[in-house]
Amino acid sequence: MHFMTFILRNLTRRPTRTALTILGLTVAVSSMIALLGITSNLLSSVLSSFERRGIDLVVQQAGKSSGVNSDFREYLVDEARKIPGVKQVDLAVVNLTDMTRESGNVEQVLIQGWRPDNFAFEDLNLISGRKFGWGERHVAILGKTLADNLKKKVGDTIVFSSDTRNVYEVIGIIHSNIVFEDGSAIVPLEDARILTHSQVTAFSVRVNKSSLDSADAEVDAVRKKIDALRDPEDPSVGLEARTPADYVSSLTHLKMIRAISWLISVIAVVIGVIGLLNTMAMSVLERTQEIGILRAVGWPPFRVIRMILGEATIFSLAAATLGTIGAAGGMYLLTLSPKVNGFIEGGLSPAVIAEGFAITIMIGLIGGVYPAVRAARLLPTEAIRHD
Repeated sequence: MHFMTFILRNLTRRPTRTALTILGLTVAVSSMIALLGITSNLLSSVLSSFERRGIDLVVQQAGKSSGVNSDFREYLVDEARKIPGVKQVDLAVVNLTDMTRESGNVEQVLIQGWRPDNFAFEDLNLISGRKFGWGERHVAILGKTLADNLKKKVGDTIVFSSDTRNVYEVIGIIHSNIVFEDGSAIVPLEDARILTHSQVTAFSVRVNKSSLDSADAEVDAVRKKIDALRDPEDPSVGLEARTPADYVSSLTHLKMIRAISWLISVIAVVIGVIGLLNTMAMSVLERTQEIGILRAVGWPPFRVIRMILGEATIFSLAAATLGTIGAAGGMYLLTLSPKVNGFIEGGLSPAVIAEGFAITIMIGLIGGVYPAVRAARLLPTEAIRHD
Protein backbone atom coordinates (compact mmCIF):
# COMPACT_ATOMS: atom_id res chain seq x y z
CA MET A 1 0.00 0.00 0.00
CA HIS A 2 1.29 3.46 -0.91
CA PHE A 3 2.37 5.56 2.09
CA MET A 4 -0.05 8.44 1.34
CA THR A 5 -2.92 6.00 0.79
CA PHE A 6 -2.12 4.50 4.17
CA ILE A 7 -2.34 7.94 5.81
CA LEU A 8 -5.68 8.76 4.15
CA ARG A 9 -7.07 5.40 5.21
CA ASN A 10 -6.17 6.17 8.81
CA LEU A 11 -8.08 9.48 8.63
CA THR A 12 -11.26 7.85 7.29
CA ARG A 13 -11.47 5.31 10.11
CA ARG A 14 -13.22 7.85 12.31
CA PRO A 15 -15.01 10.07 9.76
CA THR A 16 -17.10 11.94 12.34
CA ARG A 17 -14.10 12.77 14.50
CA THR A 18 -12.09 13.76 11.44
CA ALA A 19 -14.89 16.03 10.18
CA LEU A 20 -15.38 17.69 13.59
CA THR A 21 -11.65 18.27 14.01
CA ILE A 22 -11.41 19.89 10.57
CA LEU A 23 -14.53 21.98 11.30
CA GLY A 24 -13.18 23.26 14.62
CA LEU A 25 -9.84 24.09 13.06
CA THR A 26 -11.59 25.75 10.10
CA VAL A 27 -13.50 28.14 12.38
CA ALA A 28 -10.29 29.21 14.11
CA VAL A 29 -8.41 29.57 10.83
CA SER A 30 -11.28 31.43 9.15
CA SER A 31 -11.42 34.11 11.85
CA MET A 32 -7.65 34.49 11.75
CA ILE A 33 -7.49 34.89 7.95
CA ALA A 34 -10.45 37.29 7.89
CA LEU A 35 -8.89 39.62 10.46
CA LEU A 36 -5.51 39.50 8.76
CA GLY A 37 -7.26 40.23 5.46
CA ILE A 38 -9.14 43.24 6.83
CA THR A 39 -5.93 44.74 8.23
CA SER A 40 -3.98 44.06 5.05
CA ASN A 41 -6.68 45.58 2.84
CA LEU A 42 -6.83 48.75 4.93
CA LEU A 43 -3.08 49.22 4.84
CA SER A 44 -2.69 48.46 1.15
CA SER A 45 -5.64 50.61 0.00
CA VAL A 46 -4.44 53.68 1.90
CA LEU A 47 -0.82 53.24 0.84
CA SER A 48 -1.68 52.60 -2.81
CA SER A 49 -3.84 55.74 -2.91
CA PHE A 50 -0.91 57.87 -1.77
CA GLU A 51 1.29 56.29 -4.43
CA ARG A 52 -1.29 56.82 -7.20
CA ARG A 53 -1.66 60.46 -6.22
CA GLY A 54 2.10 60.99 -6.28
CA ILE A 55 2.25 62.02 -2.63
CA ASP A 56 5.76 61.96 -1.19
CA LEU A 57 5.07 63.18 2.36
CA VAL A 58 2.09 63.24 4.69
CA VAL A 59 2.27 65.90 7.39
CA GLN A 60 0.34 66.20 10.65
CA GLN A 61 0.83 67.81 14.03
CA ALA A 62 3.80 66.36 15.89
CA GLY A 63 2.96 64.17 18.87
CA LYS A 64 -0.53 63.27 17.65
CA SER A 65 -1.63 59.70 17.03
CA SER A 66 -3.46 60.41 13.77
CA GLY A 67 -4.62 63.14 11.45
CA VAL A 68 -8.03 63.08 13.14
CA ASN A 69 -6.78 64.63 16.40
CA SER A 70 -4.16 66.82 14.72
CA ASP A 71 -4.87 70.56 14.48
CA PHE A 72 -2.65 73.49 13.50
CA ARG A 73 -2.79 76.86 11.75
CA GLU A 74 -2.65 77.24 7.98
CA TYR A 75 0.40 79.43 8.54
CA LEU A 76 2.52 76.28 8.73
CA VAL A 77 1.10 75.02 5.43
CA ASP A 78 2.03 78.32 3.75
CA GLU A 79 5.54 78.08 5.18
CA ALA A 80 5.89 74.53 3.84
CA ARG A 81 5.01 75.77 0.35
CA LYS A 82 8.02 78.10 0.47
CA ILE A 83 10.52 75.29 1.10
CA PRO A 84 12.83 74.70 -1.89
CA GLY A 85 12.00 71.44 -3.60
CA VAL A 86 8.31 71.48 -2.69
CA LYS A 87 6.23 71.07 -5.82
CA GLN A 88 2.68 71.09 -4.47
CA VAL A 89 0.92 71.14 -1.11
CA ASP A 90 -2.72 70.34 -0.41
CA LEU A 91 -4.27 70.66 3.03
CA ALA A 92 -7.33 68.97 4.48
CA VAL A 93 -9.56 68.84 7.53
CA VAL A 94 -10.52 65.24 8.35
CA ASN A 95 -12.62 64.20 11.31
CA LEU A 96 -15.74 62.39 12.46
CA THR A 97 -18.94 64.37 12.91
CA ASP A 98 -22.56 63.60 13.72
CA MET A 99 -25.12 63.21 10.96
CA THR A 100 -28.85 63.22 11.64
CA ARG A 101 -30.90 60.83 9.52
CA GLU A 102 -34.46 61.60 8.47
CA SER A 103 -35.61 59.06 11.05
CA GLY A 104 -34.01 61.18 13.77
CA ASN A 105 -31.20 58.73 14.46
CA VAL A 106 -27.75 60.27 14.84
CA GLU A 107 -24.63 58.50 13.62
CA GLN A 108 -21.03 59.47 13.07
CA VAL A 109 -19.63 59.84 9.57
CA LEU A 110 -16.19 60.78 8.32
CA ILE A 111 -16.02 64.18 6.64
CA GLN A 112 -13.14 65.58 4.64
CA GLY A 113 -12.74 69.28 4.04
CA TRP A 114 -10.95 70.06 0.77
CA ARG A 115 -10.46 73.00 -1.51
CA PRO A 116 -11.69 72.67 -5.12
CA ASP A 117 -8.13 72.29 -6.47
CA ASN A 118 -7.13 69.48 -4.09
CA PHE A 119 -5.11 67.00 -6.15
CA ALA A 120 -6.92 64.11 -4.47
CA PHE A 121 -9.81 64.88 -6.84
CA GLU A 122 -7.59 63.61 -9.66
CA ASP A 123 -7.89 60.07 -8.29
CA LEU A 124 -11.66 60.07 -7.71
CA ASN A 125 -14.26 58.78 -10.14
CA LEU A 126 -17.22 61.18 -10.32
CA ILE A 127 -20.22 58.89 -10.78
CA SER A 128 -22.85 61.64 -10.92
CA GLY A 129 -23.18 65.35 -10.28
CA ARG A 130 -20.20 67.68 -10.04
CA LYS A 131 -17.44 68.98 -7.79
CA PHE A 132 -17.93 72.14 -5.74
CA GLY A 133 -16.35 75.36 -6.90
CA TRP A 134 -14.59 78.25 -5.19
CA GLY A 135 -16.84 80.11 -2.75
CA GLU A 136 -19.52 77.41 -2.60
CA ARG A 137 -20.77 76.54 0.87
CA HIS A 138 -23.11 73.98 2.41
CA VAL A 139 -22.63 71.48 -0.40
CA ALA A 140 -21.35 67.92 -0.11
CA ILE A 141 -19.95 65.17 -2.30
CA LEU A 142 -20.74 61.70 -0.97
CA GLY A 143 -18.70 58.57 -1.41
CA LYS A 144 -20.68 55.84 -3.15
CA THR A 145 -20.83 53.62 -0.05
CA LEU A 146 -22.11 56.45 2.13
CA ALA A 147 -24.63 57.53 -0.52
CA ASP A 148 -25.94 53.97 -0.78
CA ASN A 149 -26.18 53.63 3.00
CA LEU A 150 -28.06 56.93 3.30
CA LYS A 151 -30.08 56.30 0.12
CA LYS A 152 -29.10 59.73 -1.12
CA LYS A 153 -28.65 61.00 -4.66
CA VAL A 154 -27.65 64.26 -6.28
CA GLY A 155 -30.11 67.00 -5.29
CA ASP A 156 -30.99 65.49 -1.89
CA THR A 157 -29.96 67.08 1.40
CA ILE A 158 -28.17 65.83 4.50
CA VAL A 159 -27.97 67.33 8.00
CA PHE A 160 -24.77 67.38 10.02
CA SER A 161 -25.30 67.41 13.79
CA SER A 162 -28.83 68.36 14.83
CA ASP A 163 -28.52 71.99 13.78
CA THR A 164 -30.87 72.81 10.91
CA ARG A 165 -28.35 75.42 9.77
CA ASN A 166 -26.06 72.53 8.84
CA VAL A 167 -28.21 71.36 5.93
CA TYR A 168 -26.01 70.40 2.99
CA GLU A 169 -27.04 69.77 -0.60
CA VAL A 170 -25.62 66.66 -2.22
CA ILE A 171 -24.06 67.84 -5.48
CA GLY A 172 -22.00 64.80 -6.40
CA ILE A 173 -21.41 61.07 -5.85
CA ILE A 174 -17.86 59.74 -6.17
CA HIS A 175 -16.12 56.38 -6.06
CA SER A 176 -12.72 56.05 -4.44
CA ASN A 177 -10.32 53.14 -4.25
CA ILE A 178 -9.89 53.89 -0.54
CA VAL A 179 -12.64 52.13 1.39
CA PHE A 180 -13.12 54.77 4.11
CA GLU A 181 -12.97 57.59 1.54
CA ASP A 182 -15.81 55.84 -0.28
CA GLY A 183 -17.71 55.93 3.01
CA SER A 184 -17.11 59.63 3.71
CA ALA A 185 -18.49 63.03 2.76
CA ILE A 186 -16.30 65.68 1.10
CA VAL A 187 -17.27 69.27 1.91
CA PRO A 188 -15.65 72.67 1.27
CA LEU A 189 -12.74 73.35 3.59
CA GLU A 190 -14.39 76.26 5.41
CA ASP A 191 -17.50 74.19 6.14
CA ALA A 192 -15.34 71.38 7.54
CA ARG A 193 -13.57 73.84 9.81
CA ILE A 194 -16.90 74.91 11.30
CA LEU A 195 -18.21 71.37 11.67
CA THR A 196 -15.03 69.97 13.27
CA HIS A 197 -13.72 73.10 15.05
CA SER A 198 -10.33 72.41 13.46
CA GLN A 199 -8.12 74.59 11.26
CA VAL A 200 -5.92 72.05 9.45
CA THR A 201 -5.54 68.42 10.44
CA ALA A 202 -3.00 67.33 7.81
CA PHE A 203 -1.52 68.16 4.43
CA SER A 204 0.12 66.23 1.61
CA VAL A 205 3.30 67.19 -0.20
CA ARG A 206 4.59 66.46 -3.66
CA VAL A 207 8.35 66.97 -4.00
CA ASN A 208 10.27 68.03 -7.11
CA LYS A 209 12.70 65.19 -7.82
CA SER A 210 15.55 65.74 -10.24
CA SER A 211 16.24 62.01 -10.77
CA LEU A 212 15.28 58.58 -9.48
CA ASP A 213 18.72 58.13 -7.92
CA SER A 214 18.42 61.26 -5.78
CA ALA A 215 14.66 61.09 -5.11
CA ASP A 216 14.90 59.61 -1.61
CA ALA A 217 17.52 62.14 -0.53
CA GLU A 218 15.49 65.06 -1.90
CA VAL A 219 12.32 63.90 -0.17
CA ASP A 220 14.23 63.44 3.09
CA ALA A 221 15.70 66.95 2.82
CA VAL A 222 12.21 68.44 2.46
CA ARG A 223 10.95 66.27 5.33
CA LYS A 224 13.60 67.63 7.70
CA LYS A 225 12.78 71.24 6.78
CA ILE A 226 9.06 70.66 7.38
CA ASP A 227 9.80 69.05 10.75
CA ALA A 228 11.78 72.18 11.71
CA LEU A 229 8.86 74.58 11.05
CA ARG A 230 7.33 76.32 14.07
CA ASP A 231 4.28 78.54 14.55
CA PRO A 232 5.39 81.92 16.00
CA GLU A 233 2.03 82.29 17.75
CA ASP A 234 2.54 78.93 19.49
CA PRO A 235 6.11 77.58 19.22
CA SER A 236 5.05 74.38 20.99
CA VAL A 237 3.08 73.33 17.89
CA GLY A 238 5.33 71.48 15.48
CA LEU A 239 4.88 69.26 12.47
CA GLU A 240 5.84 65.68 11.70
CA ALA A 241 6.33 64.72 8.06
CA ARG A 242 6.41 61.06 7.08
CA THR A 243 6.60 59.08 3.89
CA PRO A 244 3.27 57.39 3.07
CA ALA A 245 4.56 53.98 4.21
CA ASP A 246 5.77 55.39 7.55
CA TYR A 247 2.58 57.39 7.99
CA VAL A 248 0.28 54.41 7.41
CA SER A 249 2.29 52.18 9.75
CA SER A 250 2.19 54.86 12.48
CA LEU A 251 -1.59 55.36 12.57
CA THR A 252 -2.85 54.39 16.02
CA HIS A 253 -6.18 53.05 14.77
CA LEU A 254 -4.50 50.78 12.25
CA LYS A 255 -1.95 49.69 14.86
CA MET A 256 -4.81 48.76 17.16
CA ILE A 257 -6.62 46.81 14.44
CA ARG A 258 -3.39 45.02 13.55
CA ALA A 259 -2.65 44.20 17.21
CA ILE A 260 -6.17 42.85 17.76
CA SER A 261 -5.90 40.80 14.58
CA TRP A 262 -2.67 39.18 15.70
CA LEU A 263 -3.98 38.64 19.25
CA ILE A 264 -7.03 36.80 17.92
CA SER A 265 -4.76 34.93 15.50
CA VAL A 266 -2.60 33.74 18.40
CA ILE A 267 -5.72 32.61 20.27
CA ALA A 268 -6.89 30.79 17.14
CA VAL A 269 -3.50 29.09 16.86
CA VAL A 270 -3.63 27.94 20.49
CA ILE A 271 -7.19 26.63 20.08
CA GLY A 272 -6.22 24.87 16.88
CA VAL A 273 -3.13 23.28 18.43
CA ILE A 274 -5.09 22.02 21.45
CA GLY A 275 -7.88 20.59 19.30
CA LEU A 276 -5.52 18.89 16.89
CA LEU A 277 -3.29 17.63 19.70
CA ASN A 278 -6.29 16.00 21.35
CA THR A 279 -7.40 14.33 18.11
CA MET A 280 -3.93 13.04 17.22
CA ALA A 281 -3.26 11.82 20.76
CA MET A 282 -6.53 9.86 20.76
CA SER A 283 -5.71 8.46 17.32
CA VAL A 284 -2.29 7.24 18.46
CA LEU A 285 -3.77 5.72 21.64
CA GLU A 286 -6.42 3.80 19.69
CA ARG A 287 -3.82 2.49 17.21
CA THR A 288 -1.15 1.52 19.71
CA GLN A 289 -1.24 -2.16 18.73
CA GLU A 290 -1.20 -1.32 15.03
CA ILE A 291 1.80 0.96 15.49
CA GLY A 292 3.53 -1.82 17.43
CA ILE A 293 2.96 -4.23 14.52
CA LEU A 294 4.33 -1.66 12.06
CA ARG A 295 7.43 -1.28 14.21
CA ALA A 296 7.75 -5.06 14.47
CA VAL A 297 7.68 -5.53 10.68
CA GLY A 298 10.48 -3.03 10.20
CA TRP A 299 9.07 0.48 10.24
CA PRO A 300 11.73 2.81 11.69
CA PRO A 301 10.71 5.50 14.23
CA PHE A 302 11.12 8.30 11.64
CA ARG A 303 8.59 6.64 9.32
CA VAL A 304 6.06 6.50 12.15
CA ILE A 305 6.68 10.19 12.86
CA ARG A 306 6.15 10.97 9.18
CA MET A 307 2.84 9.08 9.23
CA ILE A 308 1.44 10.99 12.23
CA LEU A 309 2.69 14.38 11.01
CA GLY A 310 1.32 13.58 7.55
CA GLU A 311 -2.13 13.05 9.04
CA ALA A 312 -1.86 16.33 10.99
CA THR A 313 -0.74 18.18 7.86
CA ILE A 314 -3.75 16.91 5.89
CA PHE A 315 -5.99 18.18 8.70
CA SER A 316 -4.27 21.56 8.39
CA LEU A 317 -4.49 21.79 4.60
CA ALA A 318 -8.18 20.92 4.64
CA ALA A 319 -8.86 23.49 7.38
CA ALA A 320 -6.78 26.15 5.59
CA THR A 321 -8.70 25.62 2.35
CA LEU A 322 -12.12 25.73 4.00
CA GLY A 323 -11.01 28.56 6.31
CA THR A 324 -9.93 30.70 3.36
CA ILE A 325 -13.29 30.17 1.67
CA GLY A 326 -15.09 30.96 4.93
CA ALA A 327 -13.01 34.10 5.52
CA ALA A 328 -13.68 35.40 2.00
CA GLY A 329 -17.40 34.75 2.41
CA GLY A 330 -17.50 36.35 5.85
CA MET A 331 -15.71 39.47 4.64
CA TYR A 332 -18.11 39.76 1.72
CA LEU A 333 -21.10 39.57 4.09
CA LEU A 334 -19.55 42.28 6.28
CA THR A 335 -19.24 44.61 3.30
CA LEU A 336 -23.02 44.32 2.87
CA SER A 337 -23.64 45.78 6.34
CA PRO A 338 -24.18 49.58 6.30
CA LYS A 339 -22.64 49.87 9.77
CA VAL A 340 -19.19 48.69 8.71
CA ASN A 341 -19.00 48.71 4.91
CA GLY A 342 -17.48 52.19 4.96
CA PHE A 343 -14.50 50.86 6.87
CA ILE A 344 -14.03 47.28 5.65
CA GLU A 345 -12.91 46.20 2.21
CA GLY A 346 -13.65 42.70 0.97
CA GLY A 347 -11.28 40.33 -0.78
CA LEU A 348 -8.17 38.42 0.27
CA SER A 349 -4.74 39.15 -1.14
CA PRO A 350 -2.47 36.23 -2.16
CA ALA A 351 -0.06 37.27 0.61
CA VAL A 352 -2.76 36.92 3.29
CA ILE A 353 -3.87 33.54 1.91
CA ALA A 354 -0.27 32.31 1.88
CA GLU A 355 0.21 33.60 5.43
CA GLY A 356 -2.96 31.82 6.55
CA PHE A 357 -1.86 28.53 4.99
CA ALA A 358 1.61 28.83 6.56
CA ILE A 359 0.22 29.46 10.04
CA THR A 360 -2.30 26.63 9.68
CA ILE A 361 0.37 24.16 8.60
CA MET A 362 2.42 25.29 11.59
CA ILE A 363 -0.62 24.51 13.77
CA GLY A 364 -0.71 21.01 12.28
CA LEU A 365 2.98 20.37 12.87
CA ILE A 366 2.88 21.68 16.46
CA GLY A 367 -0.29 19.75 17.25
CA GLY A 368 1.06 16.55 15.75
CA VAL A 369 4.65 16.53 16.96
CA TYR A 370 3.98 15.20 20.50
CA PRO A 371 1.70 12.32 19.42
CA ALA A 372 4.17 11.51 16.60
CA VAL A 373 7.17 11.33 18.94
CA ARG A 374 5.17 9.34 21.49
CA ALA A 375 4.13 6.86 18.79
CA ALA A 376 7.70 6.53 17.50
CA ARG A 377 9.02 5.78 20.99
CA LEU A 378 6.65 2.85 21.56
CA LEU A 379 8.46 -0.47 21.89
CA PRO A 380 6.98 -3.08 19.53
CA THR A 381 6.53 -5.70 22.25
CA GLU A 382 4.79 -3.30 24.66
CA ALA A 383 2.62 -1.81 21.93
CA ILE A 384 1.40 -5.22 20.70
CA ARG A 385 0.46 -6.22 24.26
CA HIS A 386 -1.44 -2.93 24.77
CA ASP A 387 -5.14 -3.43 25.47
